[in-house]
Parts: sequence; C-alpha cells; structure tokens
Amino acid sequence: MNGKTLAQMAVEVLTTADGRAKTALSHAHAATWRAARAAGTPLQIGRANPPDHPARPVTPALLDPRDVPRRRPGSPQGRIAMLHAVAHIELNAVDLHWDIIARFTDIPMPLGFYDDWVKAADEESKHFNLICDCLEAQGSHYGALAAHAGMWRAASDTAGDIMGRLAVVPMVLEARGLDVTPGMIAHFDKAGDNRTVDALNVIYAEEVSHVAYGSKWFHFLCGRHDLDPKDVFHDLVRRYFHGFLKPPFNEEKRAEAGLPPDFYWPLTEDAAAS
Repeated sequence: MNGKTLAQMAVEVLTTADGRAKTALSHAHAATWRAARAAGTPLQIGRANPPDHPARPVTPALLDPRDVPRRRPGSPQGRIAMLHAVAHIELNAVDLHWDIIARFTDIPMPLGFYDDWVKAADEESKHFNLICDCLEAQGSHYGALAAHAGMWRAASDTAGDIMGRLAVVPMVLEARGLDVTPGMIAHFDKAGDNRTVDALNVIYAEEVSHVAYGSKWFHFLCGRHDLDPKDVFHDLVRRYFHGFLKPPFNEEKRAEAGLPPDFYWPLTEDAAAS
C-alpha cells in the first residue's frame, strides 16, 4: 500500500494533465482502494484540497459550446468528431468522480459511497481509453479537435453542495448519456465500425450503474435529512442545471438506474409551459 489517503489519491488524479496518464493513475489508485477493502484494511478517506478545475492537456482547445463546429455523423469526419466529443466527456467524468470523493470529505458517508465512485472513476478511465483507441484506429487522437469548455460548469456550480452534485451530474448529465448512446451506436453500426460499436456498448452498459450510484446516494442523503427526494431533486436541478431536460428519454434504462419518470418529465420545457 502507498500510505496515501483516498482523498490524496483523488487529488493526484485531478492534478494530472495528460489523459492517458490521468487514467493510468486512476486505474492504479482504484486497484489500491479495492485491494485494501478486500484485505479488510480500508484506506483512510482523509481530507484534501481539490483544485477548482482539474489539470488538462494543452490540447484540445476548449471553446464556448456555440463555437464548437458541428459535423454530421454520416461522414467519416463527422464520426471522428462524435468520438472526440465522447472522449472529452469521458475524461471529464473521470475527474468528476474523483472530485466528488475529494471535495465532500467533511460529510460523513459510508464506505460504500467511496466504493461506488472509485468504481465509476475506474470505469470512466476505461471508457476514455477505449474511445481514444477508436480515434487512433481512424488516424486521429484526443486533442485533434476543439472541445466543449462548459463540461466542468456543473462541478463548479455544485462545489459546495453534495446533493446538488449528485442531482446534476449522475442523475441529469449521465442520465442524458443513456438517452443518446443508442443513437450513436446505430450510426457506427451503419458505418460498419464494429470496434466503436463494441466500445459504446461497454460504455452504455456501465453508465447505467453510474446513474444508479447517483440516485442511491441522493436518496440516502434525503433520508438522512427527512426530505422528499422528488421535490428536492426538482429544486436542485432548477437551481443548478442551465436549461430544460430534453426528451426523448430512455425510460427503460432510467428506471433501471432508479430514475422514475416523475423525476425528470416535470423538468422539460413543455411541463414548465403548462
């Protein structure tokens, strides 16, 4: 064992800039956590000072969402752009999951909370590398195109609110991944890109658990404070999420992850207008 607390290891990941190096460290720290848990000697959680923004490589250039070029997925260049966007999302997800571990250590949580988010961070690291491999197989790489500068906004907005973080990141943003990934898989399947189809299917299956972790711990905290989860969820999403939730929703996978329709349908534009 390396003698570091889990919070210290989380900050090490957050302060590593290169994507491949960040995910290698993420895998190593997740393995250390699992080994200590299996041995019955869990690591101390500890306290740490995570950075306001995680370290990032020099490329990709980060642009305002309105300035990121849009390409149609029917062309090879469009599919590369889609993969690049997915890689960027996955790298941010690695940091988001380590950040929730490091940032809220003042709130006493069961060890299972840390088990879940270490596992999620480990899986997001795998996802990033799978998509980078797909990009490189097509003659590109992560950093070759500009990317969305707003990916960390949800983390910044909820830096002082663990329930807001759980509501907006896994229960809104990652749940959106469950809605859109089947369509992406269909595009790459039509193009005969079996490698990417396989990678996206791995991501699709594992993201259900990440949304479920968010729902589980959100409900746990609501129970701790005798709060109504649905009402609190609606209040927090309206406070921290910028815009409306957009159908169509993958209701089957959302239900599998512990998100019933009465959580998200009232947050759509049509519901707000009625």
